[in-house]
Amino acid sequence: MKAAVDLLVERLGGLVPETAIVLGSGLGGLVDEVSDPVRLSYADLPGFPQSGVTGHAGELVAGRFSGTPVLMLAGRAHYYEHGNAAAMRPALETLAGIGIKRLVLTNAAGSLDPDMPPGSVMLITDHINFSGTNPLFGEPSDRRFVGLTEAYDAAMRAALENAAEATGTPLKRGVYMWFSGPSFETPAEIRMARVLGADAVGMSTVPEVILARFLGMRVAACSVITNLAAGMTGEELSHQETKDMAPLGGARLAAVLRRAIGEFQ
Repeated sequence: MKAAVDLLVERLGGLVPETAIVLGSGLGGLVDEVSDPVRLSYADLPGFPQSGVTGHAGELVAGRFSGTPVLMLAGRAHYYEHGNAAAMRPALETLAGIGIKRLVLTNAAGSLDPDMPPGSVMLITDHINFSGTNPLFGEPSDRRFVGLTEAYDAAMRAALENAAEATGTPLKRGVYMWFSGPSFETPAEIRMARVLGADAVGMSTVPEVILARFLGMRVAACSVITNLAAGMTGEELSHQETKDMAPLGGARLAAVLRRAIGEFQ
């Protein structure tokens, strides 16, 4: 993605961020805390995806966040939008091309744990790819055989846990299961997910984790819990519930990110 890399380097004007954050539902407002921001619409960056999901702005913002050079992606493309698990590959290749070494991913998720209600924040310690697909399908090189034993970087996780403790923010830990979406899971699927060891379910993030590790980036990820999963409350799920509840957990995760961003090594 040479054209996107060249454009981004030019617009950054000497700023050299080594950490990027993908902002999921409830965190889009974090871009307003970036000082001296450089803003680029995804439409202006060759190869970047156009998200069709409400709450995902489709904008890249770079500058200083809590004093640390950072690049934020406000919005992502999802597999369920186009059936392309590698939709974020051009964007992540561009980040790698400008020297991003660490990627922090955030998302909205449904909880399988009654003790992790809406508004909670979960640090992802591992994932289960239940989608039946992979963003590296079709990759011709042997690099496609990416090891994921250490998919979620221990040092980055420790920095987030320390930041949560310092800010008094409760931070759960758990396993995230990726379903393809866009329909929500059934109660039977949620019972299965619990048996398999999942603590939260969602429709994103795992493809980006795989791609980032493929590209040599270190990864950390957190979920903002917006609902209890299907069958746990007797109520039907909706995307509106996700949009309504995401800001509560988003504010808590934002406090952690402000503190952690300068501690990533």
